[in-house]
Amino acid sequence: MKLILIGAGNLATNIGVALAGAGHDLLQVYSKTEQSAEKLAAMLHCPWTTELKEVSDGADVYIIAVKDGVLADVAQQLAAEHEERFLVHTAGSMPMETLPTNRRGVLYPMQTFSKERIVDFKRIPCFVEAANDKDGELLRGLAETLSESVYEANSEARKYLHLSAVFCCNFTNHCYALAEKLLQEHGGLPFEVMLPLIDETAKKVHELSPKKAQTGPAVRWDTNVMEKHMQLLKDNPQLQEIYRLLSESVREGQKTITNNH
Repeated sequence: MKLILIGAGNLATNIGVALAGAGHDLLQVYSKTEQSAEKLAAMLHCPWTTELKEVSDGADVYIIAVKDGVLADVAQQLAAEHEERFLVHTAGSMPMETLPTNRRGVLYPMQTFSKERIVDFKRIPCFVEAANDKDGELLRGLAETLSESVYEANSEARKYLHLSAVFCCNFTNHCYALAEKLLQEHGGLPFEVMLPLIDETAKKVHELSPKKAQTGPAVRWDTNVMEKHMQLLKDNPQLQEIYRLLSESVREGQKTITNNH
């Protein structure tokens, strides 16, 4: 399939490598900065441009992987050049209707991406949506060359999918950062001591539901331990409040389990 990639950031880099690896013909890469466009184009062995008006015609799909804040503007410029282009964005939280064309769709790979770490796309669930059945078949076929797990999800469902991903990934990683800071400030222990715990916690939810896998003082509502933790955080009211809110949320979640059995 002939493709043009709009963007050269974390997601664009990973999906570009996956598309090339799946045998697709990458005709061109666009980025607003010369350095990033040239670097990704070199990886994909294709031409590049920093001007949207110079984006080539003739691609089967134009995959837009840019920041949410500029998506509408970029799509508008691409559509203005050729209204029959099949534009597909990759954003989890943006509706398909952000794209101002009749031929439009979404290919949302739900994963955390970094340029420095190329992931195995075959293991990433991909969620697709298209404005018509013909383009939907084309887009699903494209997605199935990248991933073993392809689902259809409309814009409404994808909003909650993206929200759930923020809890599972972004907020969880921030908790790692908070833990790292506590370790550094109180004893100088390395964050690496947490990795076996993190790994086992992640492995458990492959076999148990997250609620059933939950452990810790909040599950038992061990106020003796929790009050000691709160006291340790007395000089950091924000972190103390996070601890309190999360503990109460854990307790409420466990009540739901009790009520359902």
